[in-house]
Amino acid sequence: MAVPGLEERLDALLPQTFCRQCGFDGCRAYARAMAEGRALPNRCAPGGDAGAAALAQVLGVPGLPLDPEYGREMPFAVARIRPAECIGCARCRKACPVDAVTGGPKRLHAVIEAACSGCALCVDACPVGAIEMKEAGREWTRDDAIRSHSRHEARARRIERERREEEALYETLGSGSALERRKAAVDAILALAAKLGKKP
Repeated sequence: MAVPGLEERLDALLPQTFCRQCGFDGCRAYARAMAEGRALPNRCAPGGDAGAAALAQVLGVPGLPLDPEYGREMPFAVARIRPAECIGCARCRKACPVDAVTGGPKRLHAVIEAACSGCALCVDACPVGAIEMKEAGREWTRDDAIRSHSRHEARARRIERERREEEALYETLGSGSALERRKAAVDAILALAAKLGKKP
């Protein structure tokens, strides 16, 4: 059983890039695994050796260098989409854990670099290889981590809100005549398409 408050303390030390290189679904999930004794504190490549040492200190375990199986410490880089190659599929937008990608379906997408956490999840999501990581020329700071955490939470709230709205739309399909149900289905699809085309 984890020590009360330990998960929160560990999460606060993580860089909040949500890159999943550690093998967990985001920084909080990794913090939970460490607090429960299921993961060592040397799996966060963005946090580097210094981050691993800080996590180990909180856990009260000996410090270890970064495990190369989970990546290596590198200069902070942000994603950039090459406009001429973007096909507007929006897969990068869906993959971004901090809503740093803007654009609508079948339209040119772009990365809001000030919001990008450098996770590179969009690179793998792009089916045409139109995204590259470019060194940002600066360090990832604690203020960046705080902003990234806030954007990640806001994204989670948005996704949950859209899920509830989608369920409400489809609940209307179970009543009325066949014609009414077909019309409701078309309306639901159009409403969903319009929502996906909006900026977060």
